[in-house]
Amino acid sequence: MLAAAKGMRRTDPLTELLRLEFGVRIDQPGQIMRDFQTARTLDGRDSMPLTYRFYLSDAVFLAAVSGEEELLRGLAEALERPQFPLYLGRRSCPPAGRISLGVHGESLDEALTGWPWLAADWYKRRASRSVRLEIIRDVRPGELSSEVLPDEPVSFDPARREYSWRSVVRAHVDVDNDDPDRAGVTEHDPLSLLGG
Repeated sequence: MLAAAKGMRRTDPLTELLRLEFGVRIDQPGQIMRDFQTARTLDGRDSMPLTYRFYLSDAVFLAAVSGEEELLRGLAEALERPQFPLYLGRRSCPPAGRISLGVHGESLDEALTGWPWLAADWYKRRASRSVRLEIIRDVRPGELSSEVLPDEPVSFDPARREYSWRSVVRAHVDVDNDDPDRAGVTEHDPLSLLGG
């Protein structure tokens, strides 16, 4: 998305963006949707194999990048006025709201743990007073990774699309649910009657 916002072509090197540290907080996990797809050749004579594609709907993420301030300011400006249309995985999935929250002075960890909860109001009304959110971020030198994922982009070139392995750390942060519709709602604990 950052490459598209900057107007980078699929064949352009990603060197500048690979220097960024990346992290994401899952504010609303969403649901997986299955989409049945059909396709035909360009001339319309032959059918392609029937396929299913899976999408994540109603999800909300807080994504943060950390790096040189000049690069970050340029990326924030590009997200406000993107050179290419921005979408989430496929052209049929455009972002449903504001993408950039601006450039801020705190560290990546401070942003991911301190930013207000971004879940939708309907989701907050269903949640408890305190919510545990998962954070996934790049491993730093000397840290042990939680897992390794094959999603570090090396090239978006259609003739040679390539990804390498990314080491990540998983953590959690507890946030307060400050939804005003929850005022006066008490948490129900049926086991409290048993004592202890």
